Amino acid sequence: MSLAPAAVTELMLQRHTAKAFDPTFSLDAEQRQAIDDLLRLAPSSTNTQPWHFVVAESAEGRQRIAEAMAGPYAYNVPKTTQAALVVVIAARTGVDDAYLEALLAQEQQDGRFVSDQARNGQHQSRRGYHQLHRELGDAPLWFQKQAYIALGTLLLGASALGLDACPMEGFDGARLDTLLGLQEQGLASQIVVGLGRRSDADFNAALPKSRWPAERVITRI
Repeated sequence: MSLAPAAVTELMLQRHTAKAFDPTFSLDAEQRQAIDDLLRLAPSSTNTQPWHFVVAESAEGRQRIAEAMAGPYAYNVPKTTQAALVVVIAARTGVDDAYLEALLAQEQQDGRFVSDQARNGQHQSRRGYHQLHRELGDAPLWFQKQAYIALGTLLLGASALGLDACPMEGFDGARLDTLLGLQEQGLASQIVVGLGRRSDADFNAALPKSRWPAERVITRI
């Protein structure tokens, strides 16, 4: 299945950051499953998948997340409590050899390797990259960058589903990690995404999209 180039452009043009959600709207079962699939199937470096997603569908779950937005981040509370669904994207703070072995076993189960040589090659290559980032001391940052790949996948996918989205970095990360029990799982929250249908109070929906012209941001060689 493929989309016409114009259809892809239209998805990007219709996508915007929703500033207010309709609290009466709810996702149907197929939309919720599609969101799960967008998150789970997002690409990552060496297929490490160094993330975990907390999906809040209930009012209680969304309110718990909103507790991390008190004080200077209070403007994000209604975007969280009134969204139909909220996703917290968390990145792993570290990956050990046991994790890499389990990942290799999952790939084996899924039929990724045509031979033992291919399996060993994947394992050694991935271990090499992880060892490199451990030595550089930037493994957590590497994982955080990959979490934002999942964010991009989610935002474009939500647009394709006809849903509005609001990515939010305005929250107390340490507080949210405590509220959701992330730290003890070796995870750290990176971004919160509200999903649903925009309300009439969403002023951003009526504004034209503004981006640098192509000649400023694209160089052809």
